[in-house]
Amino acid sequence: MSENPKDAAVTIPAQSTGGEAAGKSGDREVLLKVSGLQKHFPIKKGLLQRQVGAVHAVDGLDFEVRAGETLGVVGESGCGKSTMGRLITRLLEPTAGKIEFEGKDITHLGVGGMRPLRRDVQMIFQDPYSSLNPRHTIGTIVGAPFKLQGVEPEGGIKKEVQRLLSVVGLNPEHYNRYPHEFSGGQRQRIGIARALALKPKLVVADEPVSALDVSIQAQVVNLLDDLQQELGLTYVIIAHDLSVVRHVSDRIAVMYLGKIVELADRDALYKAPMHPYTKALMSAVPIPDPARKSAKSERILLQGDVPSPISPPTGCRFHTRCWKATQICKTTEPKLVELKPGQQVACHHPENFEDQAPQDTVLLTVAKAAAELVADEVLAESAETSAAVAAEVAETAASESEAPADEAGESEAPKGAQD
Repeated sequence: MSENPKDAAVTIPAQSTGGEAAGKSGDREVLLKVSGLQKHFPIKKGLLQRQVGAVHAVDGLDFEVRAGETLGVVGESGCGKSTMGRLITRLLEPTAGKIEFEGKDITHLGVGGMRPLRRDVQMIFQDPYSSLNPRHTIGTIVGAPFKLQGVEPEGGIKKEVQRLLSVVGLNPEHYNRYPHEFSGGQRQRIGIARALALKPKLVVADEPVSALDVSIQAQVVNLLDDLQQELGLTYVIIAHDLSVVRHVSDRIAVMYLGKIVELADRDALYKAPMHPYTKALMSAVPIPDPARKSAKSERILLQGDVPSPISPPTGCRFHTRCWKATQICKTTEPKLVELKPGQQVACHHPENFEDQAPQDTVLLTVAKAAAELVADEVLAESAETSAAVAAEVAETAASESEAPADEAGESEAPKGAQD
């Protein structure tokens, strides 16, 4: 199979055309709205299968996705990204919360109620090997949505399936082949063709390139980007590769242990992350610069592992690994609030912004231990930026309070001149 020359030459860059869309996303209508979304998986033991606990996979999510934009979702394994994707596509039943699609509440719709919405909401699964039935041909797999929805495309199902295969870069003549005859990248393209068959409005892609070779990842990412521009799709892309997310997303949500800790425009997030966990994630991105080979690494190493979602920590869930954690972080859960235009953060002591709890300055013991794993330069930079931003905010407030007096003096000057 011959790939698109543009795709073959592209490595995932830091900027993409999605940045232009990000500035206009505020003018678009809200396609998907999620409020207080939760999913707890019960833990049962004993002969009577009594519930003894629950896994808090998703524990209170609030976000919106606007028509035509791409929302990227990142976080460590086990943070609830994939569960969130299955909840908003209604492949899982939520424990609590509300999901609205085009203003309609779809939180608890049954199979019959969701059937018409399946045309508008589709999912691309992570594993291209297990998501395709090995007993069915590619034509049967890609054509299944038409039969399930009772849709008869113009020219017939076979012609439409062959057109879809051509759109995703496959040979239409492979209509009668089986999944085992294709590579991983080709199988993922088949999954994409199946998801796009009914021309959906929202596509949730659960780590669409994580199972592929690096040489193939850029081709699939560029394919998704091109299809969005051609078909006007809206994406929620779940991934753990920060370079992929940066390339395709307009906005990015950072998840940790079932909650969103930061939600911001792509450029703002990568330029000045405000949550300590986000900053630690960004520091892990390798910089391909030979001149920095001998430079001291400023990577932030987090102590320990992610706490168990069966019994998550009280207060801020990141306080057990954070180098800035104080007593308020242990006792009070921070709310996801907009500290900068387009940048929401859930943190008492954010980076690159004034301290939200300046009265609480005594570090926890775990924070002192975590600080030992963080470079001195990073700690100094964190303290300097917070102090500088706080001083700038105070200076701006002072100048604004003096402005009315100055304006009053200027307005009286012409009057005196006329006298």
